[in-house]
Amino acid sequence: MFWVLFLLLAWAGLLIACTRLLKAAAELAEPSPPGTAARHHHDELNLYEAAYLAGGPERVAELTLLSMQRQRRLLLAYTGWATVVDPVGRDPHECSVLGAFGPDGQEPVTSIRAVAARDPAVRALADRLSKAGLALREGAQQDVGAGIRSVRRATVLVLGMLVAALCVPDPGTTTTMILCWFALPLILALGCLAIARVEGHAHSGWASPAGRRLLVELGRERGVRGSLTAVALRGLRAVTDPELRAALTYGKRGRIPRQRGH
Repeated sequence: MFWVLFLLLAWAGLLIACTRLLKAAAELAEPSPPGTAARHHHDELNLYEAAYLAGGPERVAELTLLSMQRQRRLLLAYTGWATVVDPVGRDPHECSVLGAFGPDGQEPVTSIRAVAARDPAVRALADRLSKAGLALREGAQQDVGAGIRSVRRATVLVLGMLVAALCVPDPGTTTTMILCWFALPLILALGCLAIARVEGHAHSGWASPAGRRLLVELGRERGVRGSLTAVALRGLRAVTDPELRAALTYGKRGRIPRQRGH
């Protein structure tokens, strides 16, 4: 019965990994603190808040660029370069975008997006949404990912212990019996991974359950394709102008060529 020791080791490693994953998943789905999210249900999300909850800091920067371009205060070329027309920011996010430009008023969209996404204005926005129970705690999604990796390693451990158990001669135990006993932790491990994969698609990575509900409500009310609201909710795929979409996505596809005179 020496193979029972391998079975116990397999169960121990798997239970520890599953506990870690379940704890992270429970925290990810934890309801908002009483009263905080409820207050926000009476208030409509502004576009910056919606952009952060749906796509994170980069979505906020892209929304700001697109908003300024539509007001003719910023020019976005399909080659991936942005040019300042109006150097006065009207809110902290516009100021962060303008602050990313050099003295000649021209910069690649990739550079502007990166600088604006790291600006303290975005951090303040994230903190405000997190305190309101609408945004996930920083690192919550990473904790779930770490839990999934732990379960995967535990699955390998179960298989390793199974092989070890089969290699230990035991006249009173059949191979079928050993396989049946090890099938239980293996089924549990694969079930946890399957559930985590399905549930993972329901999380944006930034919004809490209360935040996702507000995003759905906003999408039903104002999510018209091509509008700033649609861009905040669905990202650059909601931009209908092909040249404008090319300007905003150029840096994500490859190197940006330098413009003449730059």
